[in-house]
Amino acid sequence: MRFPIQTLARCLVDPSADSSPSFNNASFALLGHDLLGYYISEAILCRYPRLPMTVVFAAMSAYSGPKTLASICREWGVEVAAEPGGEVDPGYLQAKRLPAGNAPIVDGSGIMRKEIEAGKKVLKSWNRGLSSLSIQNEYFGEERRTEADLAERPELREADGEKSQGKGVTVEKACMTFVRAVMGAVYLHGGRKAAKLFFKEHILSRQLDIGKLFEFRQPTRDLSRLCAREGFESPVARILSETGRASRHPVFVVGVFSGKDKLGEGAGGSLNEARIRAAVAALKGWYLYSPMNVRVPSDAEGDDGKPWQPVLVDGGEVVV
Repeated sequence: MRFPIQTLARCLVDPSADSSPSFNNASFALLGHDLLGYYISEAILCRYPRLPMTVVFAAMSAYSGPKTLASICREWGVEVAAEPGGEVDPGYLQAKRLPAGNAPIVDGSGIMRKEIEAGKKVLKSWNRGLSSLSIQNEYFGEERRTEADLAERPELREADGEKSQGKGVTVEKACMTFVRAVMGAVYLHGGRKAAKLFFKEHILSRQLDIGKLFEFRQPTRDLSRLCAREGFESPVARILSETGRASRHPVFVVGVFSGKDKLGEGAGGSLNEARIRAAVAALKGWYLYSPMNVRVPSDAEGDDGKPWQPVLVDGGEVVV
């Protein structure tokens, strides 16, 4: 694939530095954002079909969130220009930086920007569930104000307008936009295969422990409801081994069983801690199920695509 140097130079121009859509990377970044969301969502959902939506959103943010893409930009060695302009070397990322929180509104006035921001009224949109966020194409589970919100509360539109009036962007956001723009440009110049290879080598190749994204508040209750939904016998905790019960640091090993099948095992300094750890291990064993030889929908695209094989569609997470 031949990647034109002119395209790379355009990817280095943030919309905050040049508002002309013919010279900035806004169009490339929009395409790259959609491609990253598509490739990451299919990779996660096909590989772990039983993940709860909160974990799916967290995993997508870990793979292609602002902090991750900014880190990738730094790993590529991209440097941000101090100030955008025509005299800047084309190899630097140009963006108008957001003023610091302790910068004065007017030089010499002594009134700090963070003092003005702290005095403004905080406006929040209406609460929504995870299902509505996924329907609204929110890749990372973040709330986004809709036209209905703006119609019911006109002050929200005014607040959004104040935030976007020429304040620039953070370095993190500029780096994120650059990586997305490169992804979109690779797709346009190299095609689907080049974009998929670029995604696998730079995004999906990053190590992520999905098991550390879970946070259970009442794992024993969740496990009981899961067994009832799937038609399993009620889970029962049993002591497998113990040592030092009369000492200052005892260790108990507890297993959770459904009938004769052991669902999980955990160790702790008390029986209750070991039982909870065993329930967490059982829940992770269920949610982290991954089928073998997984194929994602994008593998079947094109004339040379592989035959499509249906993947597991789970009943969803436990609702308590």
